[in-house]
Amino acid sequence: MEDSDLLREIIRDKIRHDGPLTFRDFMEMALYHSHFGYYSSPRPRLGEGGDFYTSANVTGLFGELLAHQLEEMWQALGGGPFTVVEYGAGTGLLCRDILCRLRENAALYEKLNYFIIEKSGAMRERERRLLPGKVEWKDSIREIGPVRGCIFSNELVDNFSVHRVLMEDELMEIYVGYDGDFVELLRPAPDMLKDYLIGLGIKLPRGYRAEINIEATQWIQEVGEALQRGWVMTIDYGYSAAALYSKQSGTLACYHRHRVHHCPYENIGEQDITAHVNFSALADWGRREGLEIGGFTNQTHFLKGLGLTERLRIREQSGMEEKDRRQLRTFLVDMGQQFKVLIQRKGVGQVSLSGLLFSDLLG
Repeated sequence: MEDSDLLREIIRDKIRHDGPLTFRDFMEMALYHSHFGYYSSPRPRLGEGGDFYTSANVTGLFGELLAHQLEEMWQALGGGPFTVVEYGAGTGLLCRDILCRLRENAALYEKLNYFIIEKSGAMRERERRLLPGKVEWKDSIREIGPVRGCIFSNELVDNFSVHRVLMEDELMEIYVGYDGDFVELLRPAPDMLKDYLIGLGIKLPRGYRAEINIEATQWIQEVGEALQRGWVMTIDYGYSAAALYSKQSGTLACYHRHRVHHCPYENIGEQDITAHVNFSALADWGRREGLEIGGFTNQTHFLKGLGLTERLRIREQSGMEEKDRRQLRTFLVDMGQQFKVLIQRKGVGQVSLSGLLFSDLLG
C-alpha cells in the first residue's frame, strides 16, 4: 500500500473514532504526520524532481544578497557576537549560500552563531549532510536563549496549518468528515476565530471563504519574546489583511509535481498545502512582544535594494546562457513581486537597511 493510502486510512480512522476534524487538524496530519506527512517523507519536494521551486533552488544569488543584508545588520549592532536563527531551512541550500558569502567577512564569521529550527526530521538529516559545523540545530527557539541578531524565515509561514471559515448568517468553521470520501462540514466558528477577524477590522461578506492562521500569531509572539535586540525577517507570499480577505474563495493552494490546484483531499501526504500569509497579523501580534515594523516591501524591491540589478548585469556580461538569464529574472524579478518581505525590529531604533530602500506601507 502506498504511503498516501496509509495516511488516508489513518485520517479516516481518526475521524471515525473522534468525529470530524477541523480543517486545521486535517492539514496538520497531511503535512506533518510523523511517518507519512508531506514534510516528514524523504521524497524530494523541491526542484525539478519535486513539487515546486524556491529561489534558493535556482541560484545562489538569493542567499548572497540575504547575506549582505545580514552583514548590514551586524554592522548596525556595532559588531560583536551575532546570532542568526533560520526557521525551516528546507534543503539547506539557502543556508549554505548565506554562509559562503559571510565567510568572506572573517570578523563577522568568527562571531557568528547560526541556528536552524527544523520541524522535519527528514529535512534536518538532509541539511546536516550539506552544511558545515558552524550550524547547530534546535527544536525550539527557547533552547537558544536571548537572540542578538536576526531571526528569519523563507517560505515558512505559508505552510502553517490553517483554520478555514465560511461566512453565512454567521461565521462558520470548515470541518473534515468522512462518508465514503472526505467531505466538508460546517459548524459555528469559535470565538477565537471571530476575535481574530474583529481584531484586524475584517468583516467577511456572505459567501466568502477564508483562512485564519492562528499558528502564525503564536509563532511571531514566540519569536518576538526570544529576540533581545535585532530584527525578524519574514519572506513569504501574502498580503495585508485588507487585501487577503478581499478574495472570495480564499488563498488555499496545493502543489504536486509542479501543478497547482485547490483540492487538499487528493494526493494526501504527497502534495504541499499552503495559504497566503496575513502580514498585518504578523505586524499586529508582533507589536505585543515589542516588535516594531522596520519595513515592508516585495521581494523584487528588497533584492534590488541589496544590489540585484548590478549583480545580474555582471553575470550577464560574463557570458551567461540565455536560458539561465531568463530563469534568474523569472525567479528573482518577475516571481519576486508575488513574495513579500516584512522586517520587524526590536531595540535597534531607526536603522536604515538597504533591503528596505523601496519599502512600502503595510495596509
